[in-house]
Amino acid sequence: MNKGKLFVISGPSGAGKSTVITRLLKQLSNVYFSISATTREPRRGERDGVDYHFIGKEEFEKLIKDDQLLEYAEFVGNYYGTPAIPVDEKLNAGYDVILDIETKGAEQVMSKRPDAISIFIFPGSFEILEQRLRLRGTDSEEKILGRLAQAKIECQKAEMYDYIIINDRFETACDEVTSIITAEKCKTAGRLHLLSE
Repeated sequence: MNKGKLFVISGPSGAGKSTVITRLLKQLSNVYFSISATTREPRRGERDGVDYHFIGKEEFEKLIKDDQLLEYAEFVGNYYGTPAIPVDEKLNAGYDVILDIETKGAEQVMSKRPDAISIFIFPGSFEILEQRLRLRGTDSEEKILGRLAQAKIECQKAEMYDYIIINDRFETACDEVTSIITAEKCKTAGRLHLLSE
């Protein structure tokens, strides 16, 4: 059985990453979405092992010490990160694994796993991004401006990604990401063994 491939997907808040990933998970049968670990308390409606793996600070810091995280960050006193073991188990079982992480985390993953395939999703313009953030109706003006400022910082890192998807048309963006996954699985290195007797 061929080992699966690791796909890193990033993009600013409002780019539509989650929507694209949800569609991919419905369309592609052999894809696993990596669930992050965090030390923060679950919010109402969140489920352990579904939304996050909720773990204690001591356990998280042991993962850091033992180099068992593909990436991690500390935010407002809580840790967030991607445990390596579940990702590697799925990859070794032949699943393709998708990580939805911000650019700093993506840099960490790319340095540890240079074979990871990285995809940056952007809605096409900052005007469209601002419009989407406003249409959500969930953020204050201050938070929207903060998200837009963060988006500009993240876009400066786009050149480190293998692919850029412009998500101005949802169906096209999904087709393009699916095409990338399909093409990566057709590479010679992963298929050459099928030609031998």
